[in-house]
Amino acid sequence: MALVTALILAAGVMPARAGGTVDSSARLQRVTRLSGGPRRPVLAAALAAYTNAIRQGAVPRTRLLTVIDYSLPSTEPRLWVLDLDRARILYKELVAHGRESGDNIPGAFSNEPGSLMSSLGLFVTDEAYVGKNGYSLRLRGLDPGINDNAYDRAIVMHGAAYVNRSVAETLGRLGRSLGCPAVRLEVARKLIDTIKGGTAMYAYGVSHEIPADDLPRSSQSATPTPGATLSSARH
Repeated sequence: MALVTALILAAGVMPARAGGTVDSSARLQRVTRLSGGPRRPVLAAALAAYTNAIRQGAVPRTRLLTVIDYSLPSTEPRLWVLDLDRARILYKELVAHGRESGDNIPGAFSNEPGSLMSSLGLFVTDEAYVGKNGYSLRLRGLDPGINDNAYDRAIVMHGAAYVNRSVAETLGRLGRSLGCPAVRLEVARKLIDTIKGGTAMYAYGVSHEIPADDLPRSSQSATPTPGATLSSARH
C-alpha cells in the first residue's frame, strides 16, 4: 500500500480527501511561483525525470526534490531542496562541482571513474556515513551510461571548507571537488539529514562535450543542449 501511494504521488496524483487530483503540470506551476527557486526550464526537466523515476518505483521518498543547476556560476547559490507537497524551498545553497568539469561554470561531465568530473542525470540519495570528509551522503545514479557508476565512483555529498562566500570572492569561484557536490560545512549535516534515505536529486548543466543523443531523455526535452549534472569521486 505504501508503494502504491508513493507511485500515485510521483505521478502527480494526490490521495484525495474528496476525489480530487493534482497533475504534474499543476505541481510545476506551484513550485515555479516560488521566489528564488530554480529557473522554470531546469525545474521542468527535474520534475519530468523525478516523475518518471517514481513511476518505476525508484524513489522511495517522494515529497522532496533536490535540484542543482550547474549552468549557473559556482559563486551563486545553485542547489535547492524543494518540498513539493507544500511548495516550499527548504534550502538554497552554494555547491561545488568537479575540478575537471570546468572553472566557474562547468561544461564537461563524465560517468568514468577517475575523471574528476561531475556527471549527468537523476540520482537517489542513499545512506549517510562518516568518512574522510566528515558527515557524507552516498548517491546512486539512475541513468544507465550517464551516471550509473555513481556509487562505485564514491559520488557523495559532503561539506567542504572551500565552499563559502569568502572563497568565492577571493578566487572568483568556489573551490572544486574531485567531482562530489560539496556544500558549506555549516549546513552539510542538516541538509544531508533532510534528504538522505531515498529522495531524488537532479543536477542540470550544459555540456559542451556530450552529444545530445547521449543525454537523459528528460534533459533533451527541456532545452536544446541541456544536461543534468552532479558528482564524481569522493573528495
